[in-house]
Amino acid sequence: MPSQKIGIIGSGIVGRTLASGFIKYDYEVMLGTGHIEKVIEWQKQAGKKARIGSFSEAAAFGSLLVLAVKGLAAKEALKAAGTPNLDGKTVIDVTNPIADAPAKNGVLKYFTSLDASLMEVLQEQFPKVNFVKAFNSIGSAFMVNPYFGGLKPTMFICGNNENSKREVVEILDRFGFEAEDMGTVEAARAIEPLCMLWCIPGLLRNDWEHAFKFLKK
Repeated sequence: MPSQKIGIIGSGIVGRTLASGFIKYDYEVMLGTGHIEKVIEWQKQAGKKARIGSFSEAAAFGSLLVLAVKGLAAKEALKAAGTPNLDGKTVIDVTNPIADAPAKNGVLKYFTSLDASLMEVLQEQFPKVNFVKAFNSIGSAFMVNPYFGGLKPTMFICGNNENSKREVVEILDRFGFEAEDMGTVEAARAIEPLCMLWCIPGLLRNDWEHAFKFLKK
């Protein structure tokens, strides 16, 4: 079983869900948070492999990291984590560039354009980090071992480092997904908007129980 240490930058529902998923598969996890008092109960329930700390402590702790904050807070969260704690590591980028503006007819507003994704911006600002986009196009309830009648959902990924993507593919397989590698960081321009598509049925009809499946001949 895995013995790798995972640092989670962000302690919202997504961060806690993924942290619990890693613990389920015997990883050691530190949940990085700016509000330790809000996640003490989670730590008690998660057990002996769960720790909590600051963003910088979680980033230093993990040999692999997860960025699980709001897109608007992503840059500042990485700065708080500290460049020396990030450089050379795989960072699973779960973020989406969702703006503060309300959705229109079920369609979220993004603060990026189709010419530059949030992940590209982060990669440019933190060039020594091996970002891999993943887990951004599924709800937190289905991030760990989702069940859809025996079918494995597809998780689209991208990133510039092949070794990091292989690491993430192994995790996705463990968590119950089929990974589809869409290439380098520029592919995030297509992957990040999948969150918009995934959210439309929920925002229009309160239907949140679905996932994407990529079919090939």
